[in-house]
Amino acid sequence: MAKKKQVKATTGSRAGAKAGKAGNTGKDAKAKATGAAGGLARSYPYYLANRPVAANTDLEVLDKYSGQVATRVAFADAATVRKALVAAYAARPAMAAFPPDARRDVLEHCVRRFGERADELALALCIEAGKPISDARGEVARLIDTFRIAAGEATRIEGEVLELQVSERARGYRGMVKRVPIGACSFITPFNFPLNLVAHKVAPAIAAGCPFVLKPAAKTPVGALIIAEVLAETDLPKGAFSILPCSNEDASQLVEDERIALLSFTGGLVGWELKARAGKKKVTLELGGNAACIVDADPGASLDHVVERLVSGAYYQSGQSCISVQRILVHRELYPKLKRRMKAAVQALRMGDPRDERTFIGPMIDEDAAIRVESWIRAARKAGAKLVAGGGREGNMLAATLVEDVPREADLYRKEVFGPVALLEPFDDFDQALARANDSDFGLQAGVFTASLAHAMRAWDHLEVGGVVVGDVPSFRVDNMPYGGVRDSGLGREGIRSAIEDMTEPRLLVIRG
Repeated sequence: MAKKKQVKATTGSRAGAKAGKAGNTGKDAKAKATGAAGGLARSYPYYLANRPVAANTDLEVLDKYSGQVATRVAFADAATVRKALVAAYAARPAMAAFPPDARRDVLEHCVRRFGERADELALALCIEAGKPISDARGEVARLIDTFRIAAGEATRIEGEVLELQVSERARGYRGMVKRVPIGACSFITPFNFPLNLVAHKVAPAIAAGCPFVLKPAAKTPVGALIIAEVLAETDLPKGAFSILPCSNEDASQLVEDERIALLSFTGGLVGWELKARAGKKKVTLELGGNAACIVDADPGASLDHVVERLVSGAYYQSGQSCISVQRILVHRELYPKLKRRMKAAVQALRMGDPRDERTFIGPMIDEDAAIRVESWIRAARKAGAKLVAGGGREGNMLAATLVEDVPREADLYRKEVFGPVALLEPFDDFDQALARANDSDFGLQAGVFTASLAHAMRAWDHLEVGGVVVGDVPSFRVDNMPYGGVRDSGLGREGIRSAIEDMTEPRLLVIRG
């Protein structure tokens, strides 16, 4: 019975974004949130071709702190994924014809509705991802920013006029280029940012006029399904979107089906395998990193500020971020002072229930993840690393950990930790620090604290990463900037304008006058 009411509530709320109507209000959301977790519905449908389908409640979503079942979600099978692909492919002409101002209105509708449901969204993140409530609110704010930026870009997808008269034979010819939607897209997103990493695929797809099928992470599907619920309130063409929690096996269709023009994957190194299976379609990958942050002899800011930013960048949401500060390279003159202050700051971090406003370190996504990181710490210590702070684990709760003297061949140094661990390492001159930062298979972002403009520019020239952040940690990101990496960190760039470029193709027109 509960499932039936859920479907009715969702379908009954459908309205035209163009008219700015919303069928659900904040009160509606509160009334719906009657699940055992005190903030989630008892169950959620998946969305097939814009419509909610309460096919089953096969997927259990755990409260990551308590370990109890928080809600249940409809789980799509292979046949449903196939139907979604067919619907997306069929929706290409309608989405391409959907006017830019109508796309903008859909995105602005989402901005309004996410604002109205901000508390619900933050609590859902807190429960399904174990994200401390302050971090959860920050992600909701970024979700809104991302859709707002996309709304602005929807009517600014511009082309160019080409001067073709480069020789006598081309006189009288004119050239123009416009950008057109690439076609149906498939998206696969990870668990660590269940709202904003979904937004970074969904919002530019709508702005560009591309229908899509999205598979959210099975451990954190609720945020994506709430986004789908809001999209279902709009007048997007039929088949414009499907959001389907499903198995990795059934999601193989999103990778291999030739009707898909672009695959965008955010996750682990398995992305390279997916690219190899993707055939002729365009592929963009964001696959993580093990970010370095350099603290120069004169960092250009007080040491207290530097330490505050390093601690935030290394340990927010238990280090489960692709641009989490992993390796901290400190000039030898500052190393003893910074180490002392880092140790005190790390030991002061509060670990516990993510719903508690005072909590900074919440649970990792599951116990296996915490055990893996703990084993890497143990192996590094066995090889000579020294524990400065932390190191303890209970279930999927891993204390904020600071380590020094980590051998450079250790997994803790070479791989992406994706947990609340940071490594301290001294250096003697800036060029040595740059070389150490580049000593990685990854290259997503790097941070540099320096008062030297020459050092800042040298870092920009020589660090082999997708982005260099001077005066702050590599964990800094604004949602309109190009974001992505090199080497094992991936291929292509996210950020709304960059994503729209990937989701559109240039089409040339030549006119003989």
